[in-house]
Amino acid sequence: MPYYGSEDTVKELRRALANPGLQADKLRYRNLVLKVIRYMSQGLDVSALFMEMVKASATVDVVQKKLVYLYMCTYAALKPNLALLAINTLRKDNTDPNPMVRGLALRSMCSLRMPGISEYIQQPVLNGLRDKASYVRRAAVLGCAKMQTLQGDAEVDGAMVNELYAMLRDPDPIVMVNCLRALEEILKREGGVVINKPIAHHLLNRMKDLDHWGQSEVLTFLVRYKPRSEDEMFAILNILDGFLKSSQPNVVMATTKLFLLLAENFPNVQTDVLERIKGPLLTICTSECYELCFLGLCHAREILRSSPGHFSGHYKKFYCTYSEPNYIKYQKMEILRDLVNDENVQQILEELQTYCTDVSVELAQMAILNIGRIARMYSEKCVVILKGLLGLKQGHVTSAVIQTFCDLVWLCPQCTETVCEALPGCEEYIKDSEILVELLAEEELDMVVRDRGLLYYRLLQQGVEQVKQIVCGPRSDPSLGVISGQANEAVNGWAKDFNTLIPVYGQEHWNRMMAQKESSFGNLQLLAINSEMDSNPEHGEDSGSVRLESNAQLSPEQFEEYWMCLEDAKVVTVDWHKNPCPEAIQAAFQTVHIQSIAISRAGTHPWKAYLFARNETGSLFLTELFIDTGRKSLQITVKQKNTSEELLNSFTTVVGSVIQTLGETEDLENALLATQEQHCPH
Repeated sequence: MPYYGSEDTVKELRRALANPGLQADKLRYRNLVLKVIRYMSQGLDVSALFMEMVKASATVDVVQKKLVYLYMCTYAALKPNLALLAINTLRKDNTDPNPMVRGLALRSMCSLRMPGISEYIQQPVLNGLRDKASYVRRAAVLGCAKMQTLQGDAEVDGAMVNELYAMLRDPDPIVMVNCLRALEEILKREGGVVINKPIAHHLLNRMKDLDHWGQSEVLTFLVRYKPRSEDEMFAILNILDGFLKSSQPNVVMATTKLFLLLAENFPNVQTDVLERIKGPLLTICTSECYELCFLGLCHAREILRSSPGHFSGHYKKFYCTYSEPNYIKYQKMEILRDLVNDENVQQILEELQTYCTDVSVELAQMAILNIGRIARMYSEKCVVILKGLLGLKQGHVTSAVIQTFCDLVWLCPQCTETVCEALPGCEEYIKDSEILVELLAEEELDMVVRDRGLLYYRLLQQGVEQVKQIVCGPRSDPSLGVISGQANEAVNGWAKDFNTLIPVYGQEHWNRMMAQKESSFGNLQLLAINSEMDSNPEHGEDSGSVRLESNAQLSPEQFEEYWMCLEDAKVVTVDWHKNPCPEAIQAAFQTVHIQSIAISRAGTHPWKAYLFARNETGSLFLTELFIDTGRKSLQITVKQKNTSEELLNSFTTVVGSVIQTLGETEDLENALLATQEQHCPH
C-alpha cells in the first residue's frame, strides 16, 4: 500500500495525462504512463489518477496496456466505483483481435480484488478456455482457480472442473500444467486433483514436451498414482529413467522421489537410484547458490539416514570454504561427522580441527562438538586433538572442550584417565558456568549451585572407581545408534518427505508450523464469519457489538483530515518480536472488513500502517499500527468519529484478535482492555 506523497506531483501528472498534445505523441504518452507506474512502485499514492489511467488503456500499444493493467489491479480495491469502468475496458479488450491483448486483459480482470467481481469475469473466463490462442487459454485456466478463490466457500462448479480435466489433453503443454495447478487449487477441500491411469500415462507421454518447471510439476502429481502391477511400475520407471540425468536440480529431485516411492517394495532398485543421483546431488551440494546448496545438503543428510557411507568416497566435497555462511558450514560438518570411517577419519578430523579456531565462536564450538561425537568411535585420535585445543587457552574453546569431555567420559570410560590428566590448569579459562565444580564449592554464593558443586567434589573424594560407577552408569542416548548397532532407517521411512521442505525444517518443526498456520487460518475464518453475522440485521441489535461495513470507502485525504482533528481514543503497546509482513497484515485485516489506507514497505524502520473501518451506524474508526523493531513493540492507536465507548471496546477487541491470530503477541486481548486508554470527549 502507498504512503502519502506530494499532492502537487499528482496534480502535475493529471494535467499531463489530460494534455491532448501529449496524447497525440504515443512515445511521450507511454513514458508518462510509465512514470505513473514508477511513482506507484516507489510508494506514492497515485490512486487519484484512476480515471486518466483507464482512458490510457484505449491504445493498440501492448506495452502501454500492460502498464495500465498493472495500475488497475493495484488500485481497483481502493476505487471500487471507478473500477467498474476498468472492468468494462477489460471486457472489451477480451474480444480484441490480438491474442496478447486478450490474454493480458483476462489475466488482469482475474487479478482485480473487489467485491462482486466474479459475475463480471465468469463469462470471459469460459470464453478464454475455448480460445484458439494458447496464451489466452493459459490465462483462462489460471483464472478458473482465481475465480474459485474469490467465491470463497461457494460450491465448486462441476462443469468447470470437468472442462479442466478435459483440457489436460490440450496441445499446449503449459495449458496442461496450468490445468493441474488450477484443479489442485479448486479441489483442495476434496484432496486435490485425481490422477488415474489414463491421466498418468498421458502425463508421462507429454513429459518430453515440457520445460523443466513443467516436468517438475508433473512429477509431483505423478507421485499420487499407484501402478496396478509390477510391469506397469517398471514401465513407468523406464520412461522416466532419463530424467535422473537431467541438468535441472528440481527435475532430478522430483524424479528421485517418484522412483523411491514407486519402488518401495524393491530395495535394490532404490539403492540403484540413490547411487545414480550421487553425482547430481553432489553438484547441488557444491552450488554457488547458497540456498540451493543448503537444500542439497539437507537432502544428502536424509539419504545418509539409510545409507551412512553413501558419500564416503566424496567426503572432500563437503569441506567448508571461507566464504560460505555458517548455516552451510554447520550442515557440512554434520555430514562429515556421519561420513567418518577407518580410511578417512584422520583427514576429516584434521579438517574439523581447522574449524575449531574460526573467528566465529559458534562455528568453533560446533566443530569441537562434532569431534566429540566422532570420539565415540575413534576416541584416542579425538582426545589427542581435544587436548591440543586446550593449549590455545581461549575461553570459548576451553569451555566447549571440557563440555565435550564431560559427555565423553561416560560413553568411553577408557578415556577417563587421559581426560583427567588434561584438566588441571584449565579452570581459569572456563566460561561455561555449568562445568565449574571445585571453585563453586568455595566461592559460589548461590546455595543451590554450591550444594551441587559440593556433591561432585565429595563424590570425587570417594575415588575414581566409585565415580565411574555413578557417572558412567547406564543412560539412554538417542544418538547412540551407531554404537549400539541399531538398524538405520529404511528408505521408505523418509522417501515421502524427499523433495519437500521437511528435510530443511525437520519433521517436528514442520508439524508445528503447519498446525500454527491452520490454526491462524481457522481463527481468521471464524473472525470473518462473526463479522458477517454481526453485519446481518437478522441477528438483532446489540449496542455492544461492532458491525463493520465490508465495502467502506475513505480517501487518503479524508483519512488525513480526520486523523489530524480527532484525539486518541485508545492507545495500547504490546510485544512484537519480528519484522512485519505488510501483505499478511493487510490480508488479515481485510478478512474482518478493516481496510488499509497506507502501509509501509517491508524492511522500513520504524514501520507504520494506517487502517480504517466504518460500522452500519456511521461510526468511523481510524487505526495506526506503529512497530518499533528496536524496542520490539507494537503500538496500536485508535481514533473514533461519533464516539461510543462500547463500540470502541468492541472494535479494539477485533483489532487485537487479528494481531493475536498473526501469532506475534501474548495475552493481547487483556492488554487491549487494560487501563492504557484515553477517551475522546462526547
